[in-house]
Amino acid sequence: MTTSTHLLRRRRFMPLFCTQLLNAFNDNLYKTAMVLFVVYSVYNDESAEGIFSAVASALFILPFFVLSALAGQLADMRDKARIIRTVKMCEIGLMMIGASGLYLAWRGIAVDTLAIPLLLLALFLTGVQSTFLGPIKYAILPQHLNKDEVLAGTGLVEAGTYIAILAGTILAGWIPVEWAAAGIIVTSVIGYLTSRQVPDAPPVGQVEKLDWHIIRASIHLIKKTMHDQQIFYAIIAISFFWTIGAVLFIQFPPLAKNTLMASKEVASLFLVVFSIGIAIGSVSINALLKGRVSARYAPASVIVMGMFVVAFYFVCRLWQSYEPTELMTVTEFLAWPLATVIMLSLLGIAVAGGMFVVPLYAFLTTRSKADETARTIAANNIVNSGAMVLGSLAAMAFSVIGVPVVEQLLLSAAMCVVSAWLGIRLYRAEQNGSPL
Repeated sequence: MTTSTHLLRRRRFMPLFCTQLLNAFNDNLYKTAMVLFVVYSVYNDESAEGIFSAVASALFILPFFVLSALAGQLADMRDKARIIRTVKMCEIGLMMIGASGLYLAWRGIAVDTLAIPLLLLALFLTGVQSTFLGPIKYAILPQHLNKDEVLAGTGLVEAGTYIAILAGTILAGWIPVEWAAAGIIVTSVIGYLTSRQVPDAPPVGQVEKLDWHIIRASIHLIKKTMHDQQIFYAIIAISFFWTIGAVLFIQFPPLAKNTLMASKEVASLFLVVFSIGIAIGSVSINALLKGRVSARYAPASVIVMGMFVVAFYFVCRLWQSYEPTELMTVTEFLAWPLATVIMLSLLGIAVAGGMFVVPLYAFLTTRSKADETARTIAANNIVNSGAMVLGSLAAMAFSVIGVPVVEQLLLSAAMCVVSAWLGIRLYRAEQNGSPL
């Protein structure tokens, strides 16, 4: 029996795995349904679509930057399982807000004045929810798993997350928006019920007083966490990776509609292929490293990722020369020249990305002290989200000044080079430090 199969049969892992899976599914069912509906049914201008996609991404990311310090403190100072259950209960309410926005937009009722503000409010609250769950889903693993199970558990959580993203993205692209509105409420209820089965995870070390001053707490947390060289480079490298991912996800819907002349189902297919690739990469790197936490393959992985981004860019430029005149269905798109190359490029980007990022998360959970793991993840989330907001703002600025979305792909490729340099620095720090 493999370690992964063993973990999936244990209550110390399976309820958490299912709760996280349902959370990722619901987040992406809502986010994708919202963005695709607005891009394809409300706006009819590439610049406006790119700006909306960037604003939506920034609103989702912003809570990570503002609230991660508090989330990390809570996760280390309170029972992690109890926090999970509380957050999942709140999800039911916020998904009702999102469902109301989807329903109003579908019926064409006060779209600009009420429906879209409700959609963006629910998206922001979804970001708040994920901010408080983020530190826990990794910090709880060393508490419930043996040391030689942590990398496998991290890989399963990452793979499960992206399989859930895959499922939510597929549904969002194919089912009517009114079905999505009902689905997010039902899923939030099921997610709450599974969260009640997560075993208790009380604080490991000394319980300290919470610092509710979020700015001071954030600065203190980052300073306290980043002094370790391995953790520092792991956090910075993860931040660049997710900035690349954020920019790509902003670009996909308007690029599919305006550059490739593809329907929203094809835009959904792009996100599906990306999610499958991340899941494959997440599991593959665990097998390649044989359970050892190491950044050995990180630089090569992200360089390969950048090469696939450049390939995707050139294929999109070639695609424009065919000049399709109306939106294509999935069948029509796949029959078009170069469609296979586009899909393989996307898959390559995602597989390499998954192989890059998973060991870095394992670094954070195994290198930090047991009673500070959640705060280490929270510090990571603060830096990640700050970088992702900057990436979203850069993408929005490019859209405002009229830079075509396809040209913005080169921004992602350039960031891969920086990520590779950070991966090299991390591997050197790993070799110079104590073995993990």
